[in-house]
Amino acid sequence: MNFIELGQGTPIVFIPGLQGRWEYTRVTVEALAKHFRVMTFSLGDEPAAGFSFDAARCFDSYADQVLGVLDSSATAKTVVCGVSFGGLVALRFAARHPERVSALVLASTPGPGWHLRPRHDVYARWPLIFGPLFAVEVPFRARAELVAALPDAADRRAFSASILKTVASAPISFRRMAQRARMIATYDTTCDAARISAPTLVLTGEAALDHVVDVDASSRYQQLIPGSRYIVLNRTGHQGTLTRPDLFANVVHTFVESLSTSTDSKPRASSSDASTGRVA
Repeated sequence: MNFIELGQGTPIVFIPGLQGRWEYTRVTVEALAKHFRVMTFSLGDEPAAGFSFDAARCFDSYADQVLGVLDSSATAKTVVCGVSFGGLVALRFAARHPERVSALVLASTPGPGWHLRPRHDVYARWPLIFGPLFAVEVPFRARAELVAALPDAADRRAFSASILKTVASAPISFRRMAQRARMIATYDTTCDAARISAPTLVLTGEAALDHVVDVDASSRYQQLIPGSRYIVLNRTGHQGTLTRPDLFANVVHTFVESLSTSTDSKPRASSSDASTGRVA
């Protein structure tokens, strides 16, 4: 089993999104490594993962991969953080293995009832034909978010160049991405959310800037997971972990640090002000 480990301090497992390859979240991993001992990996159905993925077991097999990483690294308990599709993996792991989770972070995670839009459902059924078309759409759908998160044109060009460089060095599989996208609708997240006992932070971008998931649906995890906190990363949409990685890492670090100073092992949401917020 292959995984990457960076940084020192409190352990955190970082689970990447639909692309599957950890390399697409490198900038986020490096930002988190300023505060944590970060363990990350490519999703189990990627050849680079070195993991025997069982497609019939779906999210349970991904959860087995997370468990394998913890066992291989001799980590008894950890913060588990997942972004987008990775958030669903994190949720499943936390529901199945509460004894191994010190805290849970769900970033821009598809909410209960998420389903593919009709056009994207067609793409997912014929990924080898329509995958390239989807890839062409992405920059146009993400433009408003990039302008908001990176007002300087030079920063946007640098960001785009870094993504293209990653595409060249870590090619994505449209077929595997399509299989993951279609898998989401099979997962009853509501049931698992009710089972979460770890302190939980729910993070999203701004609703007007996220063109991948419904932010209102994603924020429902705050209601479904007792005592969880909800924060909006201003000037981001779905890609806030990439476009503003230091802000994201600081928010996660602040959340985890607050747990160690709390007299209660699980934060309580006594009022909306105590459990929700926005960060600039």
